[in-house]
Formats: sequence, structure tokens, C-alpha cells
Amino acid sequence: MDRYQTINDVLVTLFNDILDIEEKALIIEEFQDISINDMHVMEAVGLQEPKNMSTVAKALSVTVGTLTIAVNSLVKKGYVERVRSVEDRRVVLLSLTEKGRRAYAHHQRFHENMVHAVVERLEDQELEVLVKALRYLEDYFRSI
Repeated sequence: MDRYQTINDVLVTLFNDILDIEEKALIIEEFQDISINDMHVMEAVGLQEPKNMSTVAKALSVTVGTLTIAVNSLVKKGYVERVRSVEDRRVVLLSLTEKGRRAYAHHQRFHENMVHAVVERLEDQELEVLVKALRYLEDYFRSI
């Protein structure tokens, strides 16, 4: 198999496997009521100060309407809370509940373990080449 085909096969397989494995790793008993898409919404909400709907929707590249559906579900399940802005009562801010913070931390550990599994096997020079190649891939995806 030539290098082009090998790279294509690895990228396609990795993309699919990461999504499947990430979802399976997320679904422990405590968090069995959420999907990987729910987790990505919680990631966009983040642990810092509350964010408005537009900011979170933009981070996810979705409409506010689409985000509203996801947020409604996460509020109902107890992962996200809506709070009115003190400065402008018309603005709704999102933040994670304690349960949402635990799910976020659990998901972060998955990512840390995934990166560590790769990094621990590479020499510094190999790591630099990998980072450079991944940046090129990132640039390509952002340009299309």
C-alpha cells in the first residue's frame, strides 16, 4: 500500500474510532444519559465564567436555535444551568452545574489519557513532526 493510501486509511479509521471510543469512555453509570454531542456542548460552555448562547453556538458552529434544543435537554438532565445576566436581564448565560463539572472532568481525563498514550512513545523530534503534521491537517480542515 502506498503512503497516500496508508495516511487516508489511518485518518479515516482514527476519526471513526475516536468518536466511538470517546462516546464509550464517556458513558459510565453516572453519565449514561448524555451523548458525545452533549459533552461537546458542555465543553463549549466550559468551566470559566458563564457564557451567553451566541458565544457557545459560535464555538460549536451551530445556530442558537440548534443550541437551544441541546441546552434544554442538558438543563433538564441537570448538567447545565441558565442564569440571567446581572448587567442585562435579557441575556441568558450558561454554566455547568456540579454534575456538569464532573462530566467535563471525566471527559478531560479521557483526552489526557489519549494524548499521553501517543506522547509517551515518541522522541522529542518525532513529537515535533507529529505536531507540525497535525497543524497542517487542522489548517486544511479550517480552510474548507
